[in-house]
Amino acid sequence: MSVKITDICIACGSCIDECPVSAIVDDDDNPNGEGIYYVYPDKCVECVGHNEEPACASACPTDGCIVWSAVGTTSRDEIGGDLRDGSHPVMG
Repeated sequence: MSVKITDICIACGSCIDECPVSAIVDDDDNPNGEGIYYVYPDKCVECVGHNEEPACASACPTDGCIVWSAVGTTSRDEIGGDLRDGSHPVMG
């Protein structure tokens, strides 16, 4: 799991300040050499269990700049045998 920062980032730094695990670096420290902010996927926890959405996304002033995989909202009881193929996210 990891958030991604898209190329519409305005480099305001809000996401860096809000990341609780210091997974975000600015364009000077991007390991890919790209001129955009970068999220280390092995450090990012998407703030699961702490916030409804990643803290960086809440702090970001640019709509659509920070993207992530939404956690599924379907409960186990709502999934019949025909949907148990491993491709449907399940909570609880």
